[in-house]
Amino acid sequence: MVVAAALPLVAEYGAAVTTSQIARAAGIGEATIFRAFKDKDEVLDACVAEAVGTDHVLRELATISLDEPLDVRLTEAAEALRAYMERMGTVVGTLHASGHLRPGRGGPGGREGRDGRDGRDGQHGAGSPPDARAQSFLALRDGVVELIEPDRDACCLSPEKVATAFLGLLFTRLHTPAPGAEAPLSSEELIAVLLHGSLKHPGSDR
Repeated sequence: MVVAAALPLVAEYGAAVTTSQIARAAGIGEATIFRAFKDKDEVLDACVAEAVGTDHVLRELATISLDEPLDVRLTEAAEALRAYMERMGTVVGTLHASGHLRPGRGGPGGREGRDGRDGRDGQHGAGSPPDARAQSFLALRDGVVELIEPDRDACCLSPEKVATAFLGLLFTRLHTPAPGAEAPLSSEELIAVLLHGSLKHPGSDR
């Protein structure tokens, strides 16, 4: 509850957010925060762990209906992953800019996970070591593979390769374009390129 209330405040104020602001947003007394967390830094580290962790987005992917057509399934997945990446980038970027995330301090990859084990699956992201990021990518890939699996026989490549290509296109799309550059692909355009390529088919307008 504390972390959920803190996340939007951290995204807005970075390390300057106060525990009194967090308490008001959570609808609790400020002293209650310190029953669960040692200090504000520990609250901020928990916010980073939540922002970069993949558990939430994997649950979203798991709710996508396999009865929908493949392009609809992947479009919904692209939107869920886009929101995840934007949330992670905002929280991590704001805390880094405000001085909370520094080389050598705790946080993802620098202290134990929330369950007391270092390197728990589903709790790694951009702020984690390379091995943790690889685990995170594989978890996301496997979540997308499950969405593709019902159409395995219709695909020229394995669902694993299609999912890897999907994530590659998606993560490239999320980079901020240079001034004057083409707008990034929409989710629908990305899925169309992934499933149908970029060449027009004879007799079609696409």
